[in-house]
Amino acid sequence: MRKTGPVLLLVGGGHAHLGVLADWVKHGSPRGRTILVTPHRHARYSGMIPGTIAGEYAIDEGTIDLAALAKRAGAELVLDRCTAIDPSHRSIETEKGSRIAFDYCSIDIGAVARAREVLGEDPRLLDVRPIASFISRLSEKCEGAGSEPNHIAVIGGGAGGVELAFAVRRRFEDRGARVTLVTGEAGLLDGFSRRAKALAERALRHDDIALVEQDARLEAGCLVAGMRTLEPVDLLIASLGGAAPAWPGRGGLAVSRGGFIAVDRHQRSVSHPNTLAAGDIAMRQDRMVPRSGVHAVHGGPVLASNLRRLLGGGGAMRSYRPRPASLYLVSTADGKAIASYGIFAAHGRWAGWLKRWIDTRWIASFAKLSGRV
Repeated sequence: MRKTGPVLLLVGGGHAHLGVLADWVKHGSPRGRTILVTPHRHARYSGMIPGTIAGEYAIDEGTIDLAALAKRAGAELVLDRCTAIDPSHRSIETEKGSRIAFDYCSIDIGAVARAREVLGEDPRLLDVRPIASFISRLSEKCEGAGSEPNHIAVIGGGAGGVELAFAVRRRFEDRGARVTLVTGEAGLLDGFSRRAKALAERALRHDDIALVEQDARLEAGCLVAGMRTLEPVDLLIASLGGAAPAWPGRGGLAVSRGGFIAVDRHQRSVSHPNTLAAGDIAMRQDRMVPRSGVHAVHGGPVLASNLRRLLGGGGAMRSYRPRPASLYLVSTADGKAIASYGIFAAHGRWAGWLKRWIDTRWIASFAKLSGRV
């Protein structure tokens, strides 16, 4: 028998929505129906992708069973992709042609690929996004007959790009493949401390990964950085952050510059308070919150609390307040990691152990909640 009461529609299985489902399992689902719409039965944790590529984890170790978690949370799972929203009439449309009505909607779909928009078209180009399929797409490009890369260029100097450069170096080191990290003019690990950058540079040199701190572009089939070509290149991996899909703004939700859903301090749309958004798709209007996995994970319980209140649970709405500094653990794919917290930074095996412990414990917590262990 279906529950009566308000309908909460969770669009996407992102890190913040994992926190919502976890809250439903731990504390009981609120009144009404919860429907999760996502194209994937399993969610892949982005923090373990470089480790999986480097061979530290089996292919399925960094995944969460959304179907099992939704069932334990009392949520209905719809394996489909949202393609349009009508927030005024409170409904969405899906890729398979369904229309789903809601009383409240929360959107956590992540951002979409933008490498071709930034760099240009090229058959060698592999965007990290969509994250769910990145590992399989990488295998398709690199494991086929005659397709082993001799030179791999990783485009993007953030923590994700740095980790991927080390990961692919480790994966293909037996084949003698060269790796070049092209950071753009912002440089290596923009926003990190000088110490963290220096440690990353040292580790790159140790692994013989070339560093190019200039903007990359594709011209006439050639990868160019600054005034020089980096050819020959067999594979281009782009870790450039994501763009916003068009459908939220097209449907009438207020969006910020770039098309991300504009939300207030409670994660509510500034134009339609019955619709909330979190993770990479959202842009807080009251303060700057970087779009990274660490904030989506920590913001999940706050989002769950606010949704529970809207569904009749009572209590004041909460706001996610990032700490002055966040701990980042950047894997160098050799059992070590660079730990960065504000101005502090260190590189060692203890940091690699800490990263593996945090990541695997987080994944294991969802396996337990899902009843898989």
